[in-house]
Amino acid sequence: MQTRLPSFEEAVRGIWPLLSLVVFLVVLTALCSLGPVVLQRVATDALIKLVMVVGLYVFVGNSGVLSFGHASFMMLGGYGAAWLDVPVRYKSILMDELPTFLGDAEFHPGLAALAAMGWAGAFAFLIGIPLMRLSGIGAAIGTFSWLTIVFVVHAGWEEMTGGTSSFNGLPIYVDLWVALIAALFVMLVAYLFQTSKLGLALRASREDEVAARAIGVNVWRARIASFVVSAMLVALGGVLQGHFLGTVNVTQFYIGITFITIAMLVIGGTGSLAGAVLGTVVVSVIAELLRQLENGVEIGTLVLAAPAGLRELGLAGAMMLILIFRPAGLTGGRELPFPAFLGAVLGRRSR
Repeated sequence: MQTRLPSFEEAVRGIWPLLSLVVFLVVLTALCSLGPVVLQRVATDALIKLVMVVGLYVFVGNSGVLSFGHASFMMLGGYGAAWLDVPVRYKSILMDELPTFLGDAEFHPGLAALAAMGWAGAFAFLIGIPLMRLSGIGAAIGTFSWLTIVFVVHAGWEEMTGGTSSFNGLPIYVDLWVALIAALFVMLVAYLFQTSKLGLALRASREDEVAARAIGVNVWRARIASFVVSAMLVALGGVLQGHFLGTVNVTQFYIGITFITIAMLVIGGTGSLAGAVLGTVVVSVIAELLRQLENGVEIGTLVLAAPAGLRELGLAGAMMLILIFRPAGLTGGRELPFPAFLGAVLGRRSR
């Protein structure tokens, strides 16, 4: 029996959910690169947040289980890479009590990032064994408890992390284009996972767990796999954050980043990759506009400044409105539709 190769139109339709987002992100980044340095830094930070949000989506979006603990993997990734690629001469000053195998290590930043992702993935597998048997509020509380444990350990283990002080000296190599490449890589991994056999099985359990189990889906195994992949991608976000700022601190990876990443995912729509991307872009734009209002807007000789905290209130209000009027997010939990005009063009070409 011969199998028919897909036409060009069918191939484009098949990858359209990813292709459309890639084109959108590349064009948006190119436009930001033409702006001032401040705009480029804001765009770089937004792309790093996108890595974190898409990483969170791999688990939350596909499983339907809400996690409040993914910031722990950002922390593990950020510190894990720092232990490996901070120059030895800085470690001897800042972290003179590090174990010898870490104190003498000076990895290439790329290798350090991969090792940090593996480090976070190993922890995700170990804690996922009990946690992935939970659902609903139990899973949410369990993941938040894990975040609290990681935070307290990192904040109190001064010999390894510097405690609540910043761990400085990280090589700064993350710019706008490095962040874009990382974001595109994470989006590719997320798309391949959600369209894989394991991802489809997990999405089936999200819609109806009892029915999924009845047809033979091993929900626990599917959740473990997505949790590990998600943790590794989120850890990459922590690595990028540290090597964008040149420092890591435990407070970077706690309640604040947990709230903002969940807000981005919920506002965009937890059920689709498009929701993760568009939610990150929309929230980043809103947050920057509110930040500018907090700093003050000059109108002639008059400076109008909003009270401090407007950004947090604005994001909370936006999230509340989305939950009331569009519970499935801006995208409704769906990927971007294939344009009719493009289908007509490709159809004529195939003929």
